Amino acid sequence: MRYSFTSRIRYSEIGENKKLTLPALVNYFQDCSNFQSEEAGIGIDWLTRHKKLWVLAAWQIHINRYPDMGEDTVISTWAYGFKAFRGLRNFTMESKDGELLAYANSDWAYIDIETGRPERVTQEVVDQYGLSEPIQADFGSRKIVVPKENGRRFEAFPVMEYHLDTNHHMNNGQYIQLAEGYLPTGFEVKKMRAEYKQQAFPGDVMKPELYDIPDGYVIVFNNKDDKPYFVAELKK
Repeated sequence: MRYSFTSRIRYSEIGENKKLTLPALVNYFQDCSNFQSEEAGIGIDWLTRHKKLWVLAAWQIHINRYPDMGEDTVISTWAYGFKAFRGLRNFTMESKDGELLAYANSDWAYIDIETGRPERVTQEVVDQYGLSEPIQADFGSRKIVVPKENGRRFEAFPVMEYHLDTNHHMNNGQYIQLAEGYLPTGFEVKKMRAEYKQQAFPGDVMKPELYDIPDGYVIVFNNKDDKPYFVAELKK
């Protein structure tokens, strides 16, 4: 079942070029899926009562054009598959005239809060979301290959309370915003793949590494033992 909402690009969502930023686009997509869950009656309060949460495992986002400040947009999302504990979901952002500005694929894990382990998605949840056809696009592999050498290391930083969301871990969009800070000035991302390897909580320390690849960069946020929390591939 497709869910959509309309929005006008705000000043607080743009960068120096007067266009929507990548982190703001990610936030629009996150908001859209949350709005759908709330309207379907299986939102934050329902998940809390049932001691469940959805954890994002991977994004793949393609951007045709970043909308300008003040531009009217339509943001949409729909589930297209459930496999055991996984939920698969697409997103789009369009102009008011139907121009496809950005589109995305995402892979989520349904987690039992008490055990911390994935749990099979129930038929009740599947029925509430419904299913629609997936976007026909080549989003690439979910798995991102990290180069084995020539990475640049940066100063480690702690996870702070302002990075958190209602799941009490670092929000998905915060990783993207932090990752962009390691890119060269003026680098415009048109294709992004991201993997979320483990949840990060207040007090955890992240160690950033940046690798050059053709047409872009791979960014890794490792823990103190050099195991990744997050891996992103950002390309022109």
